[in-house]
Amino acid sequence: MRLCLMIEGQEGVLWDEWLALARAVESVGLEGLFRSDHYTSFHAAPGPAMDAWATIAGLAAATSRIRLGTLVTPATFRPPSELARVVVTADHISGGRVSLGLGAGWFEKEHRQNGFPFPPTAERLSMLAEYVEVLLRSWRASQFDFRGKHFTIEGQRALPAPVQRPHPPLIFGGSGGPRSLRLAARFANEYNAAFLTPEEAADLRRRLDEACRVEGRDPGAVALSLMTLVAPGTDTADAEARLDRMLSVFRVPRARCQSGSLDEVESSLRDLEDAGVKRIYSQHPDRHDFKSIELLGELAARFEE
Repeated sequence: MRLCLMIEGQEGVLWDEWLALARAVESVGLEGLFRSDHYTSFHAAPGPAMDAWATIAGLAAATSRIRLGTLVTPATFRPPSELARVVVTADHISGGRVSLGLGAGWFEKEHRQNGFPFPPTAERLSMLAEYVEVLLRSWRASQFDFRGKHFTIEGQRALPAPVQRPHPPLIFGGSGGPRSLRLAARFANEYNAAFLTPEEAADLRRRLDEACRVEGRDPGAVALSLMTLVAPGTDTADAEARLDRMLSVFRVPRARCQSGSLDEVESSLRDLEDAGVKRIYSQHPDRHDFKSIELLGELAARFEE
């Protein structure tokens, strides 16, 4: 299992904070730093929100080891040809360290505020399937045409090719619905869910494997990852205080978070690993708590051993 830090960037995170977080993640040995792709706050009062991919490109130049990416970029925000080039640009700046998390978009208020289209759910999912096809064909860096219901591309030749071959890892975010699993099984390298119990993760792993079989891919071809709150402490009381601070910002069920001493959190993460989870994206709402990042680094080292 690999551990990454996950930051909700729309909650007022500015550049100096991004740099400090990235340097902390790199120094303690976590695999990567990922961020949401939103412009509108939904956890706290409205505040500044730096663009996700501009931030990632900047951090790509300021780091040397960690992976960087989004969880997730809505397909409604940018035309697919534009996003293809944006991701490849960050891929080159990073030397091949970016991943693209992609979804259909869900936050209607944000779409209205920014003038983004927000069609019904079924149409957004239909758009997403075409969107990924345009992305993947763009990343092959050969000339192509595309004519679909939602997108028409004529004589496109998107250069340069990505550093990562055949392309940067593609992560689909979802809640395990049949259509999102089919899309992930068809296109993705990873499927990301949120706040699952080990039993729920094992069931999702089973259904994802079955979707891969239907799409002609080997079971396990799409890695399963989990976004959750991880609150390790020097002891149980320290962890509970840390989790209290997190839950004062992010209102999620306490029972679905990972909290306790390092031994206790390792044990709960091992249960998720046994259920098929390969990567944890640890939400970090208290972004000034660098001790928590240090403790996550200690956990990551245990899974490296």
